[in-house]
Amino acid sequence: MADLFSPFEPDAPEPPRRRFQAVPFRLLLPNLVTLLALCAGLTGIRMAIEGRLELALGAIVLAAVLDGLDGRLARMLHGTSRFGAELDSLSDFVCFGVAPGLVLYMWGLETLGSVGWIAALAFAICAALRLARFNVMLEDPNKPPFAGDFFTGVPAPAGAICVLLPVYLELVGLPRLVASPAVAAFYCLAIALLMVSKLPAFSGKRLGARIPRDKVMPLFICVVLFVAVLVTWPWTVLSVICVAYLAALPFSVTRYNQLSRAYEARRAHAHPAELRPAPVAGGTQDERPGPLN
Repeated sequence: MADLFSPFEPDAPEPPRRRFQAVPFRLLLPNLVTLLALCAGLTGIRMAIEGRLELALGAIVLAAVLDGLDGRLARMLHGTSRFGAELDSLSDFVCFGVAPGLVLYMWGLETLGSVGWIAALAFAICAALRLARFNVMLEDPNKPPFAGDFFTGVPAPAGAICVLLPVYLELVGLPRLVASPAVAAFYCLAIALLMVSKLPAFSGKRLGARIPRDKVMPLFICVVLFVAVLVTWPWTVLSVICVAYLAALPFSVTRYNQLSRAYEARRAHAHPAELRPAPVAGGTQDERPGPLN
């Protein structure tokens, strides 16, 4: 009878409906780190405009460190998302395309007039093109299994750190004749072309995915020592890192060609089922996880 004669309340409001579902924190944390990297890149632009180049360089380096952390966090927490991937691309363009170009322009390219601006502009445009190509290549189903260990072209964070080498050299104490604005402009264009090239570069993404127990303590000590040296002599260390990275590119090309020839030889004689890409840590063989890099 209670169902037949239910109370009649025409003016009673309907219970409120939840419009948005709760989002797990593991999905938010990588995106928060990406936003911190974006804040660092924008702060670097401000410091460059105010003429505080050392702080501007520090902000860009901090953005690069945070950009590397958000990817690892996303893989560890299984917090990948399409939203995070787009956010990371936008952040990378500002931090590693716009900010380094402006810092280099404020440092000395402005003395070249339009030529210096064209060099800075070309670097930012190449960074955008590199990131756009990066997002498209993530969907390539025919990528060989070893390709996940390499980037196609110099990645944007590495390009941003390397393109500022003339500024590091001057802060070390070398005269500007060693890295004059004219030389810096040609160097900037060269790094920009390396970013949009098809040059295979070591990704280092899987490096350190599994650390043997007996190597944990030495690793901690090495990291602490590296940070101490970087803080004590930042411009010298960054200069050495840039030169070493650029010098390692030919070895990266040689290694990629070796793996490619071995893969093609195995593919010519193997069963198709044996050529399926093997799963990797994190569940993806993309060059970067969904929310990030």
